[in-house]
Amino acid sequence: MIRTLIADDEPLITAGIRTVLESAGDIEVVAVAGDGREAVRAAHRHRVDVALLDIAMPVLDGLAAAAELTGPRVVLLTAFGDEDNVRRAVRQGVAGFVLKTCTPDELIRAVRAAHAGHAYLSPAVARQVLDLAAPGAGERGRDAADRLAALTAREADVLALVAQGLSNAEVARRVHMTEASVKTYVSRILAKLNCANRVQAALLLRDAQSPG
Repeated sequence: MIRTLIADDEPLITAGIRTVLESAGDIEVVAVAGDGREAVRAAHRHRVDVALLDIAMPVLDGLAAAAELTGPRVVLLTAFGDEDNVRRAVRQGVAGFVLKTCTPDELIRAVRAAHAGHAYLSPAVARQVLDLAAPGAGERGRDAADRLAALTAREADVLALVAQGLSNAEVARRVHMTEASVKTYVSRILAKLNCANRVQAALLLRDAQSPG
């Protein structure tokens, strides 16, 4: 079972999310919280695997709470148009983002992906992050290019598809490989680039390609 915490200052939303997650069968909601400080305490007390945090919470917001959580994988709930917070959290290494308007199936996929050690972004959030990422001018762009130079041609091809937001299965079809092989390639790419997740790797690629 995936031990999960839900943190949101609106009880009705918390109840709805809990119903959705517990319908999955492999997810157990072991704690709920109404603000970020309470979420941090509850996450440590209940030893949760995944913390699902609303970004806009009193006392301590979701981003600040995520920065204090070292054990659980963090998935942030965000509203459309909250690009600045999303970009900040991606660079911070948060495991996933889902819009508050997402479907129940997407919410469950996000929690499962985070628990498995993968990054998950709602497609709309991924487009916001990649389209609005700050240009990789100057030193950051050069650093990104230097790091990407360590990749083989095949790894670079895989990263380019990952940066488009494609899943491992979709990448596998494009490059005529098995999904397991793509997963191995992605893990190797992240290790070479010293990136916490595929979203950070995609942003690194965007930095290297942006004019500076």
